[in-house]
Amino acid sequence: MKFLHTMIRVTDPDASIKFFELLGLKETHRITSEKGRFTLIYLATEADIDPATGRGTAEVELTHNWDPEDYTGGRNFGHLAFQVDDIYATCQRLQDAGVTINRPPRDGHMAFVRTPDKISIELLQNGSLPPQEPWASMPNTGEW
Repeated sequence: MKFLHTMIRVTDPDASIKFFELLGLKETHRITSEKGRFTLIYLATEADIDPATGRGTAEVELTHNWDPEDYTGGRNFGHLAFQVDDIYATCQRLQDAGVTINRPPRDGHMAFVRTPDKISIELLQNGSLPPQEPWASMPNTGEW
């Protein structure tokens, strides 16, 4: 058995793609169904893209149903987790782009942010960094 992908429903594909690109993911392919009225957009980290196929070995699938629907917690799930090389630089890049850091990396190891559709994303430092300001004293914001 191997992991293939995680699917999340999105209301604004462009905003969601932009968010995941800030994290370092790239679109690998998409499937559009006129009959089913949906678009599936697959993204993967550079490390997970197979050079032979251009597709991810582990992907995030963004599902955009064309007919409007309000997604609430009932169709939600826990979170996606990504390992990063520098959690402080990653959080700074996201914050500079207007993303709220819901749970700052106070410990140099873990942070949480949310996608435009309120899906929680856990960022985990590869290894551990010493606590660093302003992150070490930054409070939580909203839900994560």
